[in-house]
Amino acid sequence: QVQLVESGGGFVQAGGSLRLSCAASGSIFSINAMSWHRQAPGKQRELVAAITRGNKLDYADSVKGRFTISRDNAKNTVYLQMNSLKPEDTAVYYCNAPLGAGNYWGQGTQVTVSS
Repeated sequence: QVQLVESGGGFVQAGGSLRLSCAASGSIFSINAMSWHRQAPGKQRELVAAITRGNKLDYADSVKGRFTISRDNAKNTVYLQMNSLKPEDTAVYYCNAPLGAGNYWGQGTQVTVSS
């Protein structure tokens, strides 16, 4: 079992920045890749960024150059630094960690970007 708790969402004007955090607990020692996803109203959930334990990174084209994913293995935490935010970044952001046969999600944190 893995528990994921996101924090750091909020309301920001276009061009601003936010940093999301995802704290993992439970059977985390076998987790390799962790990722951030988002879901806007009326749209499907989409991958935003992913990072492996060896720090291999992957980003959606829409956030490349603006968002940075990182992890602190000692703190069992993954971060998403979001800069130059746009109104189209408005969504609920979810942390994800696949482990064995399970696929674990956090409860989500709302990010709202005003124009």
